[in-house]
Amino acid sequence: MSAEQTNSFDAFLLLVGKLNYAWTNTESLLIHLISGLARVDMETATVIFLTLNTSRARIDLVQRMAKLGRVAAAERKAILGVTERVQKAGQLRNRYNHCIYAFDSNAEVSHTILMRIADRKDAIKMGQTQAVDVAAVAGIDGAIAELRDINHTIWGLIREYAYPS
Repeated sequence: MSAEQTNSFDAFLLLVGKLNYAWTNTESLLIHLISGLARVDMETATVIFLTLNTSRARIDLVQRMAKLGRVAAAERKAILGVTERVQKAGQLRNRYNHCIYAFDSNAEVSHTILMRIADRKDAIKMGQTQAVDVAAVAGIDGAIAELRDINHTIWGLIREYAYPS
């Protein structure tokens, strides 16, 4: 692998790291939503958040709490809307966290191979590939921008509904 190829791949990995940072930073804001919806202090909400092992479980909890009868319709709609955006933004992050990188004959990274088994009705699907190219970089940049916007939206909800901060 040439120095130029290494620098290009390093830059790509740094971008994936930035995506992970943006994701983690935004996901941590769910603590405030848990606190507000459950009507508990931040310490208790943090314990709840950390007890749940997956992003999916944390998002499910916030969505289910938002659906409680005591939550006003506008608040529910806003929370469900932002958590749907969080879920969608997490898909790309999950792809790059659960893949391996394949290299071509020139030792350049060419694509990712998803390390996940998808169960179908009568078969399994595995090894889904995706090119590591300009479009992939643009997709990651777009996901980072979306996470930044989601972050701002959640902070707006925290203020609007007077959730603990």
